[in-house]
Amino acid sequence: MDEAHEVRGVIVTHARLGEALVEAAEEVSGVHGALAAVSNRSCTPERLRQQVIEAAAGGPTVLFVDLAAGSCGFASRAAASTRGDVAVVTGVSLPMLIDFLFHRHLPLSELAARLVEKGRANITSAEPRAHDDAARSVPD
Repeated sequence: MDEAHEVRGVIVTHARLGEALVEAAEEVSGVHGALAAVSNRSCTPERLRQQVIEAAAGGPTVLFVDLAAGSCGFASRAAASTRGDVAVVTGVSLPMLIDFLFHRHLPLSELAARLVEKGRANITSAEPRAHDDAARSVPD
């Protein structure tokens, strides 16, 4: 795909989270203009749905949503149901967005599956150190 046909990303979130994610993803990746943010701030459900539809116009789009349930998730799924070239991916994260920016030339269904896997793969936990281990590092 050439740049005009690459998949676009719209981040649909509560408050200003989407704007912050766009800024961070662009700063880390150096890729600008492929992501847009839509906020539910001061929106009725219908107005939010209209904003999502408008932001996704013009070609294949991934709608990145913060919460699957709630106004952003409902509006995104409603907007996607009217088009065959829109995928909804919930649980948006910075690693997911960076991967999107470098792989938006992929077919939409392949890209959406990749993004879900990228999001899952970046959820980890660092085990807390046991109290006994910490005590051993201090000389007796």
